[in-house]
Amino acid sequence: MSPLTHYSAQMHTRLTMAFAALITLGLSATAISVTPSTSAAPNLPRLSPDTLIERIAFGSCLDEEKTPPPWDEIRVRQPDVFMMLGDNVYADTEAGVYVGPNLEVMRRSYAALGAQTGFQALRSEVPTLAVWDDHDYGVNDGGAENPIKNQAKDIFAQFFDVPADDPMRSREGTYRAGVYGPEGQRVQIIQLDTRWFRSSLKETDELNTPGKQRFIPDNDPAKTLLGDAQWQWLAEQLRTPAELRFIVSSIQVLSDGHGWERWGNFPHELSRLFDLIRQTNAHGVIFLSGDRHRAAAYRQIKDTPYPFYELTSSSLNAGVASRQPEIDPHRLGGKLYPGENFGEITIDWTRGVVHLDILSLPGTHRVRGVTLAIAELQP
Repeated sequence: MSPLTHYSAQMHTRLTMAFAALITLGLSATAISVTPSTSAAPNLPRLSPDTLIERIAFGSCLDEEKTPPPWDEIRVRQPDVFMMLGDNVYADTEAGVYVGPNLEVMRRSYAALGAQTGFQALRSEVPTLAVWDDHDYGVNDGGAENPIKNQAKDIFAQFFDVPADDPMRSREGTYRAGVYGPEGQRVQIIQLDTRWFRSSLKETDELNTPGKQRFIPDNDPAKTLLGDAQWQWLAEQLRTPAELRFIVSSIQVLSDGHGWERWGNFPHELSRLFDLIRQTNAHGVIFLSGDRHRAAAYRQIKDTPYPFYELTSSSLNAGVASRQPEIDPHRLGGKLYPGENFGEITIDWTRGVVHLDILSLPGTHRVRGVTLAIAELQP
């Protein structure tokens, strides 16, 4: 079809999904002509502090204009919580074209996600948590400079049903945390905001060169990834008693084999993170991340107080095969997995074991992963 016909067809599909979201939420269909709804559906389940967590599902990079992922394949596994790790919608893109920060596009993107019946079924049964990355933040590779971040935060918090009295609502950024389960089986989930405060990235001097594709490390000590307030908050969280701690970062923490966004672009901030975990004597840390449109498991033992593990799951419906070799000393289990996928964490409290798995979509076949002892996650 012609480009104009293709654009019109995509817009028709998107508007139809947005109308469906409004109807699902019991709102007037005429509302979409002004402000499409981004409200969460009523009576969504929330994670209780008393919940014993034994299974966590998570994923990232969901393009609401593409075919939805098979949500039911995640739902039927009955996770205790489902976490969305960023790029939960592509709110800076419309009909495949980058438009930058645009609140109307953002609202339509969330409405389209909310209209997906499989997503509706999943979140009606499973408590859902979320962090954002650049595309749902509203600016590709964006940081502190985003001109619409306050409004984007409101849309994000409303859609993901963040309680009105949650401390996140009254401070800058979207970071938040919680501890779940009884003593001896406590799981802490720390959700970082890697966008709101982040300083500008240092552009590469060798564009598209393996390992230096777009950005290179910046050792400027004045630059930050989390910002002072979030760093202080993180120190407090790491002092909170817990047996397992999942630090959720939209961008990769341990990966060291590419020139895209990662913690390694600010080496001093990565060192600060490792030092903080050591100084607070925070046992049980595991990192979870998204962003990459491919999946892998990682392990690092150098410069860490104990072995650090990371599971990266991406993408739910927009996988991308790597066009260049990515040599990473921390990656486990061979090459990056390029197919659609989600992450699943299974905790066997009786045996003291954690399974970190990447499962394919469709099919839920284990394609990457690692099993470790909880006792390993301490000095």
